[in-house]
Amino acid sequence: MNLKEVKQLLDAEVLVGEDSLDREVKTVFACDLMSDVLAFVEDKTILLTGLVNPHTIRTAEMMDINAVVFVRGKTPDEETLKLARETGVVILTTRHILYNSCGILYSNGLCGANIVHR
Repeated sequence: MNLKEVKQLLDAEVLVGEDSLDREVKTVFACDLMSDVLAFVEDKTILLTGLVNPHTIRTAEMMDINAVVFVRGKTPDEETLKLARETGVVILTTRHILYNSCGILYSNGLCGANIVHR
């Protein structure tokens, strides 16, 4: 699946990275605690979260996360969007809650990311 399909499935709006929607997505990780994001390593993962701050983008960049989808209609401030542009992290927002967003993506073939115990 690619980010364009994710956008369509979640009825999402692209805030940053419209030209990168062809990126492949293999797995999804969903949480609001960025320290939990650091507990996994997967290739071609997207992050679903309600946490809309620069720390989310920094974590995504550090973990090579393809894109961040902000749930519950949340939109980040301009500082966070600027950081996403600078780091190449695609940002989408959806009105769906976290639980429903995960269910939609799972029912359309995306699996959850595996936890790597360190």
